[in-house]
Amino acid sequence: MSEKNISDASFQDTGYSYTLSLIAGKYKPIILYCLMEYEPVRFNEMQRYLGKVADKTLSQNLKELEKDGLIRRHMYPEIPPKVEYSLTERGHSLVKVLDLLCDWGMENRPK
Repeated sequence: MSEKNISDASFQDTGYSYTLSLIAGKYKPIILYCLMEYEPVRFNEMQRYLGKVADKTLSQNLKELEKDGLIRRHMYPEIPPKVEYSLTERGHSLVKVLDLLCDWGMENRPK
């Protein structure tokens, strides 16, 4: 068995790094969890679910998740405008990862 040498390694080259780059931050994991549990979700519903989050911050996080192909924004041609968010197929592929995080938290949270 060959030994791994940290001097030849780079965290940026790992799958773990890539995954974190997509879901890291204060709100992205919560947004993904919310959509996993309740999709489709409207902006105001998401804001209530998250608690104290500024419109601009939530909007920016949603745009980044959409750009990364994890969520879909669907705008209905109505007045007033109705916009709903849901997971894409790529976003749904993260559900098993989020489920494992949830399971770990339930098993290890203080009682």
